[in-house]
Amino acid sequence: MSHQPFTAAALRGAVDLSSLKRPAPQGGPASDAGSTSTGGASLVVEGTDASIRDVLAASATHPVVMVLWSPRLQESADFVATFGAVARRYAGRFQLVTVDVDANPTILQAFQVQAVPVSFAFVQGQPVPLFEGVQPEEQVTAVIDQVLALAAQHGVTGTVAVDGAEPTDDADAQEEQPLPPLHQQAFDAIEQGDLEAAAAAYREALLQSPADADAKLGLAQVGLMQRTQDVDLQAARAAAAAAPTDVDAQILVADLDLLGGHVEDAFVRLIDTVRVTADADRNKAREHLVELFEVVGATDERVAKARKSLMSALF
Repeated sequence: MSHQPFTAAALRGAVDLSSLKRPAPQGGPASDAGSTSTGGASLVVEGTDASIRDVLAASATHPVVMVLWSPRLQESADFVATFGAVARRYAGRFQLVTVDVDANPTILQAFQVQAVPVSFAFVQGQPVPLFEGVQPEEQVTAVIDQVLALAAQHGVTGTVAVDGAEPTDDADAQEEQPLPPLHQQAFDAIEQGDLEAAAAAYREALLQSPADADAKLGLAQVGLMQRTQDVDLQAARAAAAAAPTDVDAQILVADLDLLGGHVEDAFVRLIDTVRVTADADRNKAREHLVELFEVVGATDERVAKARKSLMSALF
């Protein structure tokens, strides 16, 4: 289901937005900031250096997705169009902000972008990196589903108006359906920070329905959060660097990488661990890597690539 795991721990504030100063109010005609404020009337808005802080502040009430692009690159313009089509299908469940980096150098500098297009989600003002480069529409859709789930965990469930839009079957299909009771119980527990209760709810769901793929995924994600709760990232990385054959140390950093969205880094670390260990340690690293494959999703292309690398490491 997912192409990238998103959890409460994903809201790390990885991008420094302090340079995006809100300009002082000035008289005269309305500026772009007025037309792209947090009122939420528009499904797709243009973000500028002057307005972006106000635009992103709207993520306190509804999810916001931002795409940085350049009109000089046709593929980035095409990707903006792809994201726009996805936004319309979701019928206002998130707001799309497009930023022309050529015209808005402050935003470009704040996000330290090396190439476009690049995409971020915002929930409660905090950025979550999504994509670097162009992605197919089905992958965009899969990740948006995860963004909306993350937003729901944080109580950000507002919508934006879709002016003049006619209801369609696609929009109807995107309407949020109530979760099964045990799944809702798990989400509520996550929101309250009670990970043990969330895990218990998912385990009960699996007892009632062993084929419940969503419960299996939810339990794996909660386990990931439990293992990394209150862990000092820098200390964990230092310990792993000092002991490359310490399987537990490598697993912990791989978990942290996955939570931070660095999926390929997590996979490569454990594949390398498989290569340099043997017997029980090697099997432990392999089994944990397979568990992370389940968290990310069997259809993700990064999982398929990592599976091939794992086979090479094993044989």
